[in-house]
Amino acid sequence: MQSIDSLHDFFVRTGAEVRLYHLGRRVEPCPRDALRGLENDERPWPIPWQAQARLAMVFRVGDLDDPLIWFLALPLDEQGKLDPAPRDAFLQRLLETLGRNVQGLGREESREIDNLMKDNPLAFTPSTTFLAMLHARASHDLGRPASQHLEPAEAYLEGQQTLDWRALGLQGLADFVSRMDADQQHRLADTLASLPDEVLVSLCYCLEHVGIDDSLADALRQRGEQAAEAGDIEGFCACVRAVSGADGTRAGDWYDALLADATSCGPDLLAAMAGRGWRHLEDGERLPRFLARLADEPRADFTAVARDLALIPRLRLPVLMTLRDAEPTSAIGRRLAGLSR
Repeated sequence: MQSIDSLHDFFVRTGAEVRLYHLGRRVEPCPRDALRGLENDERPWPIPWQAQARLAMVFRVGDLDDPLIWFLALPLDEQGKLDPAPRDAFLQRLLETLGRNVQGLGREESREIDNLMKDNPLAFTPSTTFLAMLHARASHDLGRPASQHLEPAEAYLEGQQTLDWRALGLQGLADFVSRMDADQQHRLADTLASLPDEVLVSLCYCLEHVGIDDSLADALRQRGEQAAEAGDIEGFCACVRAVSGADGTRAGDWYDALLADATSCGPDLLAAMAGRGWRHLEDGERLPRFLARLADEPRADFTAVARDLALIPRLRLPVLMTLRDAEPTSAIGRRLAGLSR
């Protein structure tokens, strides 16, 4: 019998219908080849979060009607490669549970597989917004209907119906964001200015997981700048996070303007850029400016954020080169000198 040495092998051998989703920096589909490459030590994880490959594995085995979902946080080493020992321990427990009979699984075995998440050191519980966005995306990808909360959220956000915003469900916002088309984005951009702050923040926490067009990005920037002027840090940073889904020009222009203003660059803004807008830091001038602002902010954990960015394969070399080339008297240089004491 061919051995099962990886999670990828398990899904192949069971014939499971499986969809993978990143659950680290944002909720987005993850190619199965990314998991295979990580487990075969062929390449680092493309979107790490806090030295982990955070995944949702949505799969159906046996004769179950509803898919099972695993939330796994696979530990990574300093190169962004898999630390295999915890994964191997989980696989051993999985195979012992199934008696190594991984083909023709039925309902009982499916329940046992699902129970493996209990007391599992690799398991984690995503935030409420991540769960809502995962449910919305997976339902859409599987051709299933959205939740009952979509219709009122859609009517409210497009200005078609006046509702008490407190009656809106987070799942409805997530469903709307996951399914909106170009016309709906334009209508949302038109109504964004009138949304209550509480709705705006919840909406932004969903929008940060999807791509957005220029009109919506411009509307979000306007609301974000208004929030900053009013001293509303949460609303301001929520808009910055949501704009991370815009194209490089729209998001990059706002990032550049913010990084040019020292008074804007508090720890919350810098965390928002690093956590959700990392793709826009892949710029020869913007990344060094960001790291300099990060080093100059005493309330920011410079070492943790820089290390987290350096684990992203496309940012690893630029981050390391920026740190290496920093003048000893610069903010970055002083931070590095403090680490060597």
